[in-house]
Amino acid sequence: MNITKPFGDTLALIGNTPLVRLQGASKAAGCDIWGKCEFANPGSSVKDRAALYMIRDAEARGELKPGGTVIEGTAGNTGIGIALVANALGYKTIIVMPDNQSKEKMDTLRALGAQLVLVPPTKYADQNHFQHVSRRMAEETDGAIWAGQFDNVANRRAHIEGTAPELWEQTNGKISGFTCAAGTGGTIAGVGMGLKEKNPDIRIALTDPHGAALYSYFATGELKSEGSSVAEGIGQGRITANLEGAPIDTQFRISDETGMEWVKQLLREEGLCLGLSSGINVAGAIELGKQLVADGHENPQVATILCDTGFRYLSTLYNAKWLAEKGLPVFDWLEE
Repeated sequence: MNITKPFGDTLALIGNTPLVRLQGASKAAGCDIWGKCEFANPGSSVKDRAALYMIRDAEARGELKPGGTVIEGTAGNTGIGIALVANALGYKTIIVMPDNQSKEKMDTLRALGAQLVLVPPTKYADQNHFQHVSRRMAEETDGAIWAGQFDNVANRRAHIEGTAPELWEQTNGKISGFTCAAGTGGTIAGVGMGLKEKNPDIRIALTDPHGAALYSYFATGELKSEGSSVAEGIGQGRITANLEGAPIDTQFRISDETGMEWVKQLLREEGLCLGLSSGINVAGAIELGKQLVADGHENPQVATILCDTGFRYLSTLYNAKWLAEKGLPVFDWLEE
């Protein structure tokens, strides 16, 4: 029995998440598909890693001082991570979020003591975009810093120094491929860079939802979006600082319907309650696994990110009325 050693403080709970073999996905791919259980972080998402690194980086640079405030624009999970880390270190938190995100994220942020500012969703070019609003608030607030997760490369460093070495160790150096979707780009770029340092032959794939522009960019060099997605926290229309130099070898585009099929299967057959971004990631990992098998790799080992818990989407992905309104298939047990 493998007993985890005790930790000296709560922030040490961030990272070192379990890796689990996904049985259904492995069968579909014809090789081993592994899920990094980022919902096991204290804030129940992968974004805890970036939150810790960005706050520690601001401290190290002398920008964030005792009693200060961390302000960020986020779809929710980064804000939750920031609020928890800030609480542990004695800082205040202000989060600016689009008002179309899940109610659970909003309620969680308020419960954690963060000041929540909701704004209408809009394009990045609009000065009322949540990122621009949060940046201006930080400029106008005494003792505040703007986390700036999209272009703050402390974000991807969390994955270069943390997630990538963990995956290498957990697979005994046998990992063949890695894929995930991009929001800020910190995870895909950081894990890709970290794994390539270990073995440049590891194949790194972007898994993009519809409505995002990165699939087109890495396939053709042109930022062009097609369709739309209801997935929260993923999908990007520009090359962020975190994405600059990302070692992307190949790319896949996954529909919400396909992602939801894997959300459904992972819950009903393997007991994992996840969000749509995780379902999209798993579908991408299957495509990457099939590609590696077709290219002659013997039993390739492919890993992806299980981003957060499905309990954060009870009012959306697990709500029959909401699913029907979005034109998505309703899980059969929700129809009863």
